[in-house]
Amino acid sequence: MHIKKMVEETGLAASTLRYYEKKELLRVARDGNGYRDYDAKDIAWVQFLERLKDTGMPLKDIQRYAMLRYEGDATMSERLVMLETHREYVVEQQNKWHDCREHLEKKIKYYQSGIEKNGNQQVEE
Repeated sequence: MHIKKMVEETGLAASTLRYYEKKELLRVARDGNGYRDYDAKDIAWVQFLERLKDTGMPLKDIQRYAMLRYEGDATMSERLVMLETHREYVVEQQNKWHDCREHLEKKIKYYQSGIEKNGNQQVEE
């Protein structure tokens, strides 16, 4: 499929797809006319790249992971370690956000109770 269809399938801009190529995150086959020729595996790969990015994996680590992926099955162990390490980071971030949310919930309840008491002054935590 050409880049226009890839844009439709992934929701990413063509410039983003070209950027991924430039950063060597994505290697795209070319057709007989030299146009990019994406396939279903490219869609899945780009979606995975987006998940890595969305979960805070640094670009240099994503680049390393992509390089290892393109090297093939011999690098599976190293990729596994990278993903396990990143999972630990994601869990830490989730816990941090959970704690922040709990604090926000307490603060919201504090203000709601103050409003319900018609403006009585309360000591803020």
